[in-house]
Amino acid sequence: MTNCDPTALRSKLVEEARALQDEIVADRRALHQIPEVGMSLPETAAYVSARLDELEIPWRACGMVTPELTARYEQLGFPGITASTGIVATIGSGGPCILLRADMDALPIVEENDLPFRSTRDCSHMCGHDAHAAMLLAAARVLKAHEAELPGTVKLMFQPGEELGYGSKTMIDDGALADPTADVAFALHVIANAPAGRVLYTPGVTSASLDTLVVHIQGHGGHTSAPQECIDPLMVANQIYQAMNLFMTREIDPSASITLSVGAMNGGNVPNALPDTAELKIGMRSFDVAARAHALERLPEIIEAYGRAWRADCRIATFSCPCTFTSPELAAELLPALEAVAGHGHVSRDDPMPVTEDFAYVSEAVPSVFAQLGAGKVGAAPHHNPRMVIDESVLWMGAAMHAAAAITWLARHAR
Repeated sequence: MTNCDPTALRSKLVEEARALQDEIVADRRALHQIPEVGMSLPETAAYVSARLDELEIPWRACGMVTPELTARYEQLGFPGITASTGIVATIGSGGPCILLRADMDALPIVEENDLPFRSTRDCSHMCGHDAHAAMLLAAARVLKAHEAELPGTVKLMFQPGEELGYGSKTMIDDGALADPTADVAFALHVIANAPAGRVLYTPGVTSASLDTLVVHIQGHGGHTSAPQECIDPLMVANQIYQAMNLFMTREIDPSASITLSVGAMNGGNVPNALPDTAELKIGMRSFDVAARAHALERLPEIIEAYGRAWRADCRIATFSCPCTFTSPELAAELLPALEAVAGHGHVSRDDPMPVTEDFAYVSEAVPSVFAQLGAGKVGAAPHHNPRMVIDESVLWMGAAMHAAAAITWLARHAR
């Protein structure tokens, strides 16, 4: 590493990222036309890895899917989760090490925009992950050009499966944060219905956790004229439903930010027969870590107790994604980098997001910052809408923020 002025280098990186605007747009549009859903994104991963090869940036495939995970997804109604096509790349060497993350999976939504580069598949990038991958590729280009000046390592994490709430975890389980060990992490998400160029961040709890419970109730079906010969799974489901809602009013602090809803209750199809099985699909979101932990401990106890009370067998499939947490200390360190790109007064605090973001698993492991970049206007079609569009003029800003955050933090913690 050569001696350099980190502020001057940051300014240079920002200007070089600005000059790559057309390239970022081209990458984004190319990825927009080949959307893929879930953990296995072979075409998207091939595109990203080919661009890394062009830049002579070493990378490796990264993602671990176990048979247990596959079975759990199947219980939740998501079959075919057998591979995770994440990519980890490195620029620089030695410590310290900052990780920059971009997700790259799409949604099972048919795009309704009339764009020359619109998706022609039955899925689409209606959450902006194509932009995330393109911005991080551009950041990689400018950082690679100054690799000799980096006082440490920048690790790039291109992840699948964010919309499934577990893609980052499959990469962490496969060593994404190791060799070299990531000391901190930064992620950026475009927001289609926020003013273009506005940057938002939330110190502390940044996004809601999401816990899904699917309860399969095995009863004993039979004729409604002889209920004594049956085990009625619908009655069990009804009592579980009521008990869970009563639990929320009696054991959860009313001031805690937590919601629980049953989105589906299924079982039976005729009025003169009790069914053999029933099913409940339950969703819980929270900003309160303690309340969530208590609920996750007690809800299975309640469900199983009502099953035993009526001689039914209750099997519970659970899937959880914790809250994303933005380190206030790291946010304070990176704020100058974000303002160097967006401009003074254009970076502000925001309320926690009610949505769930699986960068949470990274933020559980290392101090992290999750920021949002406005890429549209208030009132525009929101994310997960088939008519969502983003203002591509801000793409260079996302690339510049990744690069500026990396050099700002590395210079501050150079060993």
